[in-house]
This record gives sequence, C-alpha cells and structure tokens, in this order.
Amino acid sequence: MARLSRREFVAAGAAAATIVPRHVLGGAGYVPPSETVNIAIIGTGGQGTVNLKSLFDEPDARVIAIADPSETTDVSRFYYRFVAGRLPTLKLIKDTYAKQNRTDFKGCADYVDFRQMLEKEKDIDAVLVATPDHWHALVSIAAMKLGKHVYCEKPLCHSIEEVRKVTQVAKEMKVATQMGNHGHSGEGIRLTCEWIWDGAIGPIREVHSWAGVTKPWTDATEPPKETPPVPKGFDWDLWLGPAAYRPYHPVYAPVTWRCWFDFGTGYLGDYACHHLDPAFWALKLGYPSSIEATSYNRGKGTFPHASVVYLNFPARGDMPPVKVTWYDGGIGPETPEELERDRRLGQKGHGILFVGEKGKILAGGWGGTPRLMPETAMKAYKRPEKTLRRVKGHHRDWLDACKGGEPSSANFEAMAPMVESVLLGSIALQFDQKLTFDPTTLRFTNSESANSLLNPPYRQGWSL
Repeated sequence: MARLSRREFVAAGAAAATIVPRHVLGGAGYVPPSETVNIAIIGTGGQGTVNLKSLFDEPDARVIAIADPSETTDVSRFYYRFVAGRLPTLKLIKDTYAKQNRTDFKGCADYVDFRQMLEKEKDIDAVLVATPDHWHALVSIAAMKLGKHVYCEKPLCHSIEEVRKVTQVAKEMKVATQMGNHGHSGEGIRLTCEWIWDGAIGPIREVHSWAGVTKPWTDATEPPKETPPVPKGFDWDLWLGPAAYRPYHPVYAPVTWRCWFDFGTGYLGDYACHHLDPAFWALKLGYPSSIEATSYNRGKGTFPHASVVYLNFPARGDMPPVKVTWYDGGIGPETPEELERDRRLGQKGHGILFVGEKGKILAGGWGGTPRLMPETAMKAYKRPEKTLRRVKGHHRDWLDACKGGEPSSANFEAMAPMVESVLLGSIALQFDQKLTFDPTTLRFTNSESANSLLNPPYRQGWSL
C-alpha cells in the first residue's frame, strides 16, 4: 500500500484539525454506536498476531484495518512459531471470519503507514498497538487524540516522559485504555492482593521476582558492521520511526529489537510488567527512591544477558519500606526454607515471592496460582471475602470499557507507576552505580547522564 509523504501527512494533519472526532459527537468518553467495536491493529508481528487471535474469541470485536511496515515477518524461529506480517495477518483475518460466518465482516483494509490508516479509516472505534516499544507512545497518542480507545502492549512506553504524556492524553480524551499485561485480569493477582490486605503474612519489606529466560534474543553485543539489503516489502525507515537512523540488519528485527536500547526495554520491559504486577497492586507501590543493578554481558547498545535489579520503595501509609529485587537470565533468589522438596520455586522458571513478618506468599509468573508457604499455612488460612472486581479476560475487560462499562483494570493511569519503575530499572542497567531518584522532581539526584535518558530525543521529523 502507498505511504503518505511527509508533505501529505502535514496536510492531512491540518485537515484533521477541522474534523470533529467521533468521541465528541458521542459525548465525553465516546461509546461505539453499536454493540460491535471496530478495531484497527497497528503492528502485525508476533504479539500483534497473538492479540488478534484473542480478539477472534470476542463476538463483539471486529478487526477492520491493520498497519505494519513489513509485508511478511517470519517469527517462526522464536517462541511464536509462525509467519506474521501484514499480508499473512490479512489472510488470517479473512479466513477466520469466514469460518466463523461473521456476516457483519465487510473486509479489512491494510496499510504500510499507520498515520494514513488513522486518517482514512473513519469507522475505527479502537486501536490495538503491538509495535516495538519505541513506537508505543507515538501510535497510542495519535489514536487517542482522534478519540480512539487504545490497548497497548507492555511496557506501554519507551521513556518516562512518554508515560506521562500518554497518561495525560488518555485522561484528557476520556478513552478506554488497557496495557497488555494480561495477568492483571487473572484470579491469582486478585487473591494475592486480598490475602496481603487481609494481613495473611504481615507487613512486607522484601519482594523477589524472576523471569526464567536463559537464552538471550540475540548474541550480538554491539551494532554489526555489515549492511545487508533491506528485505523486499519492508519499509525500514518507517520501522525506525523516532529512533536514530542506522542501517538495516536482521539482528534488529523481528523480535530481537527487544534487547537494543534504542528500540526495546530488555527483560525488565518484557517480563517485569507481568511478574512484578502483583507487588505494585498489593503493596500500592509508587516511585522507587533508589535503583541499583548488576549485570552480565552488557553490550554497546544492548541490554545484558542476565541481571539483578534492586528497587527500594519508601513507606506508603501504614505499609513499611520495601526492597523489590528483580532477576533474569537464569538468575533467581535463594530457595526459601519453607518450600517443600517436591515443589518448584514459581512456575516454569517464572515467579514472585513476598516475604512478610508472619510468612511468605509464592506465586508463578503473571501472578498465577499464589499460595502461602508452607502448605500447612495455606491449609490453615481462612481466606477473606473477595473484594476486587473479577473480569472475564484481559481483552474482554477492555472491550467492555470501550462500550461504556467500568474502566479497564490495567488502564494506562493505573499501570503508570509500574511502567515508570521498570523503565527506571532499565536505565539503571546502563550505569555502574546506585541511582537515587526524587519522586517530587521526577529526576535522578546523582546522575545527569541518567537524567538524559528520562526523555531521550526523537529523530528529526518526529514528535509526540
């Protein structure tokens, strides 16, 4: 499909200023005019396809447009095990809706440039963002300013300043938002919160969480010198977008962008937004006062292959200060003595451990299957009443909010403290020192170099 030239995009933006957004016509907090939510997907790689398949299970969700700078994206060598990209995704949508006999489906438009899609496709109610991290804020804000509800993959943004602007626009436009940390909609995280608030293990001053990933996305530790040709059907310059220009190389995309500072946020952004979620919700965490990191095999421009990150949070109300320790790359905490010999620490190498004055709570990755340790403590515990709202699924929760229901549980404003803390941890991984952070000025107090990464510049021609 054709791309907009910069001149055409500027002209389109000027014209859009005279158009009344659909959400305004519907009043504050626009609700789609029918029971069906028309969705556009921006980013049709691995995660875009995963999200799409979840939307297929929702009869009131209808995907009517997609955008991606890559025609075909082979992610089969990674954990996705399939071929994605714009054209395979388009075929998947048409074939699936045909099998489902979706008579309301009239077709799906495909675009290289998401800006052209947003300008032309007037029937879009909501946008699902599954791009690389460095695109999240730009795409989300562009959609929200047009009154579109937005579901954005974690970690929501690539920088601290982006998080603030994204949450501000979401609040101003009164749209339904959801970050893609699907464990937040599970039963496990709610049980953990209710048990901790019930005092099941007493005051908590220590939390450990880990991701059982032992193989890095790429062995590269610095930008390659080779400059192979850009694959046919791949708009490399558009894929870079706001990131500084560099020649194409397959070590950057697909998927492996996650380990490069300019495009991703490392294991922290990829996994901590899932596994640390119970800690932020249950312990009502805000900004850490200090962050320190140790790592193995950190490259020039790449996140390390393994790391330990320490985030220290001050007291909150009647909750004491707490030290949160994150592990990845095959590193994990010491096995607690309460863990039974026939039990594993976490699930499939992922997990979170709360250490309280009266006991411990262990859960798997994504907040799943929490339990008090040892098993005798779990059996003796009288569970409190369920007080938190239960939801039927992460995408379902968002769709209900799009249609005027309660705000999504993982809305952008609610997730902002965790996202910003994760991003602060990602910054700390680039320095060999303890960083202290002032939550009032929202700046590091002992490193101007670290402060420069709170709002890194965009490439010329791009801005929020």
